[in-house]
Amino acid sequence: MGAFALLASAFLASAALSGCSMAVPAASTSAMWGKAHDDVTGSIRKKDDVRLSGEIDGEDWRRASAALNTALDPQGSGASVNWDNPQSGARGSFTPAGFAYPLEGKVCRAFVAEVGTKGGHEKLRGTACRDKAVEWTLTEVSSRTKS
Repeated sequence: MGAFALLASAFLASAALSGCSMAVPAASTSAMWGKAHDDVTGSIRKKDDVRLSGEIDGEDWRRASAALNTALDPQGSGASVNWDNPQSGARGSFTPAGFAYPLEGKVCRAFVAEVGTKGGHEKLRGTACRDKAVEWTLTEVSSRTKS
């Protein structure tokens, strides 16, 4: 009778487990690690982590970003806007290429940029977009030529 009870218990357990299932949420990685689940590790960047140049640092980008915001403003003159960082020697410019256009609830605009650093000179083409009054965010940078 002990073997029968063991067999019956195994049958009931397998029947219960093979029926409907219910998902039980596990602790998220953000709760576990204190990060968002789409944080990037290593050398792989998030899709929306577009950079102007690998040659510029945080302060260079802060200055370049201010020039980008001014250059791409749809109410602006459409002229080139220069930036520089005397401490690092980095410098550059942004020139709007065409008019601003709507895309997926954002305003976007193409640009041409030049970036000069101790590592050389780059000519770039790109696109940036922004929500209503938020700063422009790079969405694409390509055609990099370095001299």
